[in-house]
Amino acid sequence: IKALVASTFVVASTCGGAMAENLIKMGQWSYFADTVMGGISDGSAEFQSNGSDQTIRLTGKVVTANNGGIIGVRSSISKEVAKGKTGVKLKVKGNGEQYYLHITDSSARLPWHFYQQGFESTSTWEEIKLPFESFMKSWSFLPTSINRSTIKTIGIVAYGKDHTADISVMSLEFY
Repeated sequence: IKALVASTFVVASTCGGAMAENLIKMGQWSYFADTVMGGISDGSAEFQSNGSDQTIRLTGKVVTANNGGIIGVRSSISKEVAKGKTGVKLKVKGNGEQYYLHITDSSARLPWHFYQQGFESTSTWEEIKLPFESFMKSWSFLPTSINRSTIKTIGIVAYGKDHTADISVMSLEFY
């Protein structure tokens, strides 16, 4: 797993009177692919400058052969950063494909235990809001909804069908 380290400065914006951290500019992001379980998808992720903003760009080929079909980036989340929040807001630009946000909380025990919500990308920067209630669990034994107080990781993924991935994310924050 390749780690991508974002700038170490803190960037925050106001959202409803409370400070919201832009998680793209905070912490460490790691690239992952299905190759660890025999898949043959291939991609990469890198930080890029977009004027005064920093973006993370995920590109590659998603291939469903060999029980594969996923590439992505994920970051650990500070404990309770999403407590009291209602969802995730991101600013994205892509190649018209559908992408997903994956969230794990303390109930996730295995890599395939997560909550997910899809979103469409366009060739222009768009702000997308994904309320926590819209996330679907990946495993029947997970609780019905995300425990916002125990979120552990958040990921941006391309998966589920053969396609070329190209998604850039300028901001990602809890609102």
